[in-house]
Amino acid sequence: MSFIKTRDGTQIFYKDWGSGQPIVFSHGWPLSGDAWDAQMLFLGQHGYRVIAHDRRSHGRSDQTWQGNDMDTYADDLATLLDTLDLQQAVLVGHSTGGGEVAHTIGRHGSRRIAKAVLIGAVPPLMLKTAGNPDGVPMQVFDDIRKGVVDNRAQFFKDLTMPFYGYNRPGAKVSEAVRDAFWLQGMQGGIKGQYDCIREFSEVDYTEDLKKIDVPTLIIHGDDDQIVPIATSALMAARLVPKATLKVYEGASHGLATTHADRLNADLLAFIRG
Repeated sequence: MSFIKTRDGTQIFYKDWGSGQPIVFSHGWPLSGDAWDAQMLFLGQHGYRVIAHDRRSHGRSDQTWQGNDMDTYADDLATLLDTLDLQQAVLVGHSTGGGEVAHTIGRHGSRRIAKAVLIGAVPPLMLKTAGNPDGVPMQVFDDIRKGVVDNRAQFFKDLTMPFYGYNRPGAKVSEAVRDAFWLQGMQGGIKGQYDCIREFSEVDYTEDLKKIDVPTLIIHGDDDQIVPIATSALMAARLVPKATLKVYEGASHGLATTHADRLNADLLAFIRG
């Protein structure tokens, strides 16, 4: 297995397949780089180098007590880009990974980056505040924290239902997809996953979005029950200077799985465009 070492000595796992222009994927919470398998296989088969890392305390990376915050996540991703000496990379982030992509560019610039893609991404801010009155109440995130502490295994299993829209009338439920989500979630460390809840809910990425100076594709399902589209993609599309917004009608938060063929085609067209 392949690892890079960060400034604080943390070992970050990554997989690196194929050759050509690099496409670098940042996964959502509480998953791992394996969440991107459908996209990595497809784009790799179309002549691209595809790379996905496991965020610290997720997947196969080291489980750390400290550093489970977005500044460190962004520094870790920047270290990956530097260590592999990637040029003209396309950064693709889902959910929390969208915050990671935005904050990496906002914090480190776009010297190595040609384009960005935000899918079901949390920016600019999920939490309901005085300045973000349509956001999600803090109680929702406190309930997530409680679920992780009380019975993480059951919480992750239950989360798959709204995550993939399997709780909607007529939905075709895949127990295998639910199992894969659960397995990825349980690979991670509870401390890092607990800390990460703050990073996807309370961190304001508005200024990061304004600093994204590369062409950016924003994709979001209008039936996303995890990251509501009104306070995420619709706002982000107005903040990113070179943004293109695509709304998937009826799509859930887990659209990289439920709408893989459509997403893959859109990614390929955007990367080639």
